[in-house]
Amino acid sequence: MRSVFLLLMLSALVVNAAEPILLWPKGAPDEKGGVGEEQSVTSQETPPVTRIANVTKPTLTVFQPPRDKRNGTAVIVCPGGGYGKLAWNKEGTEVCEWLNSIGVTTFALKYRVPKRAGDDTHRLPLQDAQRALSLVRHRAAEWGIDPQRIGIMGFSAGGHLSAAASTNHDKRAYDPADDADRVSCRPDFALLIYPAYLVAKGGQQVAPDLPVTSKTPPTFLAQTEDDNVRVECSLFYYLALKNAKVPAEMHLYPNGGHGYGLRPSDKLISTWPKRAADWLRSLGLLERKQP
Repeated sequence: MRSVFLLLMLSALVVNAAEPILLWPKGAPDEKGGVGEEQSVTSQETPPVTRIANVTKPTLTVFQPPRDKRNGTAVIVCPGGGYGKLAWNKEGTEVCEWLNSIGVTTFALKYRVPKRAGDDTHRLPLQDAQRALSLVRHRAAEWGIDPQRIGIMGFSAGGHLSAAASTNHDKRAYDPADDADRVSCRPDFALLIYPAYLVAKGGQQVAPDLPVTSKTPPTFLAQTEDDNVRVECSLFYYLALKNAKVPAEMHLYPNGGHGYGLRPSDKLISTWPKRAADWLRSLGLLERKQP
């Protein structure tokens, strides 16, 4: 379990994080503002958590492994926070650094929060996720990425956003802004870690805003049975994937709660990063490949 933090410390020494890229140079679609200035607050707990709120100008921050370690696979990382804030380091940058340690180029997505009035299906964050997928694919050669090995990964609400991007890629939630939006916004694979909102409250089936089909990408899920977000989120989403004949792998653990990210504990759930890496390896995504 200590190995996760060791990986983080080692990767922090070699990671190459560029300046954030503005997703929407001419302004995000349907963005009316009115949520106040963007805020970043770091808690006093150990280790601390940095939370970002009031996002109206979404960005992507690129993290790259050393050039000789890059394998051509990329992942867009969506932090959680209940669509109210973003757990930026615990479920964002730390995850990007860990993925860098196994050769994956990563992009931390700062999507719009909090939820705007009337946006019950979280359409604005979906716009940001779709745009991020298209932009990364459009500029894949610039980052040494295979355009057919671009995935998405999310935690809690970010898990819901990743599922939404996985199941709504056939129709954009916005009008195309430029040439980047002429390429596909479908993720090639997805990892959902303690995902939220995948089933309606008290429901026994996948939420209607997540239309799982045979075109939904291969998916990895991990959650604990004592999560305060119903474990049925993973269970019923997995069943929908199975029924659609989509390759999927699910790991359920007895305890560990919610919101742990990569941070180790004495619970078995702390081994999920190893299982996720094994799954990526099984798909051939950790084999070095140049576009």
